[in-house]
Amino acid sequence: MQNCYETFEFINEQAIDSLSIKVQTFRHKATGAMHYHLAADDEHKVFMVALRTVPEDSTGVAHILEHTTLCGSEKYPVRDPFFMMIRRSINTFMNAFTSSDWTAYPFATENDKDYQNLLQVYMDAVFFPKLDPLDFAQEGHRFEFEKMDDASSPLTYKGVVFNEMKGAMSSPVSTLWQALTTELYPTSTYHYNSGGEPEAIPDLSYQQLIDFHKTHYHPSNAVFMTYGNQDPAKLQADFEALGLASFNEQIAPTFVTTEQRFSAPKAVEQTYALDEEDTANKTHIVVGWLLGLNRDPMDVLKGHLLSSVLLDNSASPLRFVLEQTELATAPSPLCGLEDSNKEMAFVVGVQGSEAHHAQAIEDLIINELERIVKEGIDQSHVEAMLHQLELSQREVGGDSHPYGLELMLGALPAALHQGDPVAMLDVDRVLVELQHEIEKSDFIPNLIQTWLLDNPHRVRLTLKPDAQLGAQREAAEKAKLAQIQAALTEAQKQAIIDQAQALEQRQAQLDDADILPKVTKDDVQVSLAQIEPTHQAKTMTGYMRATNGLVYQQLIIPTPDLTPDQQAMMPLFNACLTEVGSGGRDYLQTQSLQAALTGGLSARSVVRADGDDALRYQTHVILSGKALNRHQQDLSQLMQQTLHQVDFKETERLKDLVAQIRSSMEHRITGAGHSLAMSAACQSFSVAAKWNFERSGLAGIRFIKQLDKDLADDTKLNHFAEQLAQIREKIAQSNKHGLLIADEQGYHQAWSGFDGLVGQVDTNLNGLNLAKPQAINHQAWLTSTQVNFCAQAYPAAMWGHEDAPILSVLGACLRNGFLHSAIREKGGAYGGGASFDSESGAFVFYSYRDPRLMDTYADFERALNWLMSDATQAQVDEAVLNVVSAMDKPGSPAGEAKKAFYHELYGRSHSKRMAYRQAVLKADLAQLQALAQRYLNAQPTRAVVTQSSQSELLSANGFELIKL
Repeated sequence: MQNCYETFEFINEQAIDSLSIKVQTFRHKATGAMHYHLAADDEHKVFMVALRTVPEDSTGVAHILEHTTLCGSEKYPVRDPFFMMIRRSINTFMNAFTSSDWTAYPFATENDKDYQNLLQVYMDAVFFPKLDPLDFAQEGHRFEFEKMDDASSPLTYKGVVFNEMKGAMSSPVSTLWQALTTELYPTSTYHYNSGGEPEAIPDLSYQQLIDFHKTHYHPSNAVFMTYGNQDPAKLQADFEALGLASFNEQIAPTFVTTEQRFSAPKAVEQTYALDEEDTANKTHIVVGWLLGLNRDPMDVLKGHLLSSVLLDNSASPLRFVLEQTELATAPSPLCGLEDSNKEMAFVVGVQGSEAHHAQAIEDLIINELERIVKEGIDQSHVEAMLHQLELSQREVGGDSHPYGLELMLGALPAALHQGDPVAMLDVDRVLVELQHEIEKSDFIPNLIQTWLLDNPHRVRLTLKPDAQLGAQREAAEKAKLAQIQAALTEAQKQAIIDQAQALEQRQAQLDDADILPKVTKDDVQVSLAQIEPTHQAKTMTGYMRATNGLVYQQLIIPTPDLTPDQQAMMPLFNACLTEVGSGGRDYLQTQSLQAALTGGLSARSVVRADGDDALRYQTHVILSGKALNRHQQDLSQLMQQTLHQVDFKETERLKDLVAQIRSSMEHRITGAGHSLAMSAACQSFSVAAKWNFERSGLAGIRFIKQLDKDLADDTKLNHFAEQLAQIREKIAQSNKHGLLIADEQGYHQAWSGFDGLVGQVDTNLNGLNLAKPQAINHQAWLTSTQVNFCAQAYPAAMWGHEDAPILSVLGACLRNGFLHSAIREKGGAYGGGASFDSESGAFVFYSYRDPRLMDTYADFERALNWLMSDATQAQVDEAVLNVVSAMDKPGSPAGEAKKAFYHELYGRSHSKRMAYRQAVLKADLAQLQALAQRYLNAQPTRAVVTQSSQSELLSANGFELIKL
């Protein structure tokens, strides 16, 4: 093995049977860069280069550098190679991440040519970026006059990262986490906001950015990770040729320092901005402990086990007391172990409280920990949590991120912090060791005593809402800018104008895209993969897939006719169904049993639009569960009991659940504001769109907020419980179809064990009857946010219409060719684009974390003119690659089977999807222009998620104001 590699030395190779991979470890001889190759029999290839980036302030230098790095390099001196490559690639994943102490550049693809293209661009971007000052101004921050060439107009801040972080720090949970880590890590890099605090970002100078790159983006400070069926020697030859050969010396890598330990716990109180009149019960109170290093897989697994034992579900003792206390509405979303930092942290706390309860909440937590140490803990609960760790280790992922990337990200902290990344992946042997450890009855009590109770490095953080803080920050920013503007010399004013004009010219320049490598439509695989069921019966469908010892089961139940009130309750019914008692057990016993025997149960409602008619639809309730093969019969029994023997009489439990659901939905708003705005804009176009908006969109959030308040009334609480029971009764009487996915070892037994749950019933219930959508006005949904999420929607075709494939290409073409530049680069939003929504029958424009409002809507309108006058067939072909890439993105073995099943269930047969694909591949500019003229000249509907300070402007532009 060693003789095969010239520039890298072979360290070792280790097989990890449970993951079906071999990890080969190498070190670059000249620079010391590490390469970990995860060899797998998988065509899906993943690459990642990660660098230790350790900020010493909150200016966002690592984050801004990540953005600016992707704006042109020595070999590819175009303005925007990263986003240009997205359009010239059939990747399954392309991105860049800035974490608290590392920055990573990953991509994934199944195409060898595409892999080589992306590797060339990524290597050159990371190690040889241009770092143009104008790109720093665009991506990071800059001064600009409100009227660009008028120095008498107000001075403003602009910059993509500046606006991104304004949006990110609008989230109370983000503010909570940053405030806690600032206190918990007072002397190390985690004290700072690596993304950047909006108030501090303007302090970053261009020279500081350059200096940070020199010290942090050297191969000596880098870790390479690859996954797939490639030859590591060939990979390393590419690494050398594309970058490493230019570095002949090692530099000292940058490592995170260990934290100076407290001699006594501390308590801190801070505020966050909440633009609401009623701030009662909106305080977060959390207690955090600093634990040990994350290098040893046994310590990391002990941390996860301890966290699970204390907090995993309602039967976990610490979570139980947090849910039961009258001092708060729900446990904190931060509860659990944070193991990505060099030194781990354990956090527990509540949300929906008041600041004067802080000491009582801390006492509640400490007292419960002391009680567990004194009285011990149920051994079966500890074993159930170890079972959960085993299940999570065995499950083959890949439905959200590529599976290889998931493995890499799990191993990365150890690779960067001088630990053993291979040991972090090979958890099976540690699980065996841990199984012996937990046989000692004092194992968990001893962990609690040594890691928590005897650990003085503890912070209690109380984060209070402040209804004035947002306005005060905005006023302070304007005052600071006014003060700066007043002190500007004429030369400085002219320099600001000159920079703005130069940036405008740079953003308008047409780069020679041909210097970048690309794939073409000829490189696209013509056919769609087809996954056929292993067995297909009248009431059962089964797929034998490589699930690594897990079985997945679903009951698909046509939604019966429900009253309008019952329809409104469906999201809550789904959320509560698996969280209350069943089978004669109370909810605590049921939660314990689920954890011991399954990987969890869940329910959801689906309303899928007809392929041709916006007013027709199919709708189902889906009950899902997964388990290790050995627990398949237990899973089936639990699913049966959940559907037929569930008990909604535990009204206090229901009240707690609704409060928790409300909190989690509210936390979504600033993170998914663009999706919520798009849903609001599309609500009148199809029955499915109306359902999604009213159940899980902005209207659904507002409904649940009101219901949460109403359930303080016992009469309303009892009525709510009765409604849930009535819904369950109707659903239980409906016909059921079973979906089974298991591997070769578990499939046949599972088929027999699952059969009893499904079948036809004698009753012939009417299906769900949903109201037709009605036309709406423009809507402005007002909440706590420093940025805007804009959407503009036009009625369009449904999925089965001949125009649908071309509309999907039109969305990608407008996004790539015009909107990315107009909304993100010039407008300063974090993101923006257009897409065809076949479920809503809508064509939608959107922006994300956007500092602008009406100017963005003006850009949406201008997109059509661009298409008609400036778009090219080459841009259409790039859009085609985008659409096909999304269609071909592979998932997990189980996920691919589920996708195949639901395609067939909802009328998207393989032949129809092939026809759709062929139409996409044949799309031309004339077709896009014709459809744009047909659909985008109609009257659009607008929706925006924004702040109340924009009310006057929005009212003047015809928006209905709705307080969220």
